[in-house]
Amino acid sequence: MRRSDRLLELMTRLRDGRIHRAEDLAARFGVSVRTIYRDMDTLAASGIPVEGTRGSGYRALDTLTLPPLSLTPAEIEALQLGLAIVAEAPDPDLKAAALSLTEKMDAALPSEAPTDRDAALAVYPFSDAARGFSHMSTIRAAIRGRQKLRLSYRRPDDVWSFRTIRPLQIDHFGRVWSLTAWCELRNDFRVFRLDLIESADILPELFVDEPGKSLADYRAAG
Repeated sequence: MRRSDRLLELMTRLRDGRIHRAEDLAARFGVSVRTIYRDMDTLAASGIPVEGTRGSGYRALDTLTLPPLSLTPAEIEALQLGLAIVAEAPDPDLKAAALSLTEKMDAALPSEAPTDRDAALAVYPFSDAARGFSHMSTIRAAIRGRQKLRLSYRRPDDVWSFRTIRPLQIDHFGRVWSLTAWCELRNDFRVFRLDLIESADILPELFVDEPGKSLADYRAAG
């Protein structure tokens, strides 16, 4: 039997919930006990949740451990957005799983938040994911390209306004996605709810960080 076939058969047997001794497995597959030990190490390194020790027996847990992964900022962002969507599902088990996975991601990610120019999205995945996503790609493109946006915005009290802004960062507060920006109409920082943006158009005008108008200035003021 090829090793790959043996490993697959081992996974099947370990998932029956019973404890399997290395000696019994070695006899079943016609290999040495040392070979079974190496196979168990290989399965564990491949992300199969094997529980047990040499001499006591093995079984597979009903979980999955992924091997170390190298993710790009865009891949992390896609995963976070997916979690935000799943978190809005009516299934309570899915909600709980999304929250648990988010906590594991937060624990695994480096303590340094990704730069806004690179990621354009803060590491805060939960929000009302059913709202505000229609303008997400446009806003993200403007943040990456350092281009101004023209917004048509409806406040919660139904007052409309049109704003030219410098988009700085997308994140969330509570369960609503928001956009932190420098508003040229108010000559100050403003936070806009994405679900209240009626239209967002990228302008050809670029912007650069100026004293008092950058994201660092906004954070310092907070």
